[in-house]
Amino acid sequence: MVKRILVPIAFSQYSKGIVNYAAELATATGAELVVVNVINERDLEAVDKITSFGYKVDVEHYVETIKKERQEKLDKLMAQLTLPDDRVTYTFCLGEPTNELLKLVEDREIDMVVMGVKTNDLRHIFTGSVAERMFRKCPVTVVSYRDEDISERLRKRFLRHRKKEK
Repeated sequence: MVKRILVPIAFSQYSKGIVNYAAELATATGAELVVVNVINERDLEAVDKITSFGYKVDVEHYVETIKKERQEKLDKLMAQLTLPDDRVTYTFCLGEPTNELLKLVEDREIDMVVMGVKTNDLRHIFTGSVAERMFRKCPVTVVSYRDEDISERLRKRFLRHRKKEK
């Protein structure tokens, strides 16, 4: 039985669809949603490096600014949900995204993770995406959300490949 669904969001163009899909699952199963955004430690290391060059920026101020900006985006994103407020929680984490998500799965007794797999970040060509690592390491069901555009592109690609096989 699904009691808690973790929904990692990165505020991409797909975040709204991911949250709505997870909310539909939560409604159907009576589950709670735990929505999370991870501030990547890699970004904090970059701020530290900039600070070491004498620029007036610090990690604490950066984190507070990012949290405030993301909280505003999150509020807008969540305003449309029809799920009762007592069944939705939000959290921000600092660290390596996959590790932080896996910790949440264990600490919050998560039963399912709903996340997107689409990214435009070229670094993932070489390092693998958070979604890929979650699929390999997560001890609970991970559901891969695809919006209509991605689904259509994948369907067309598959049909072209299938046609070539015949």
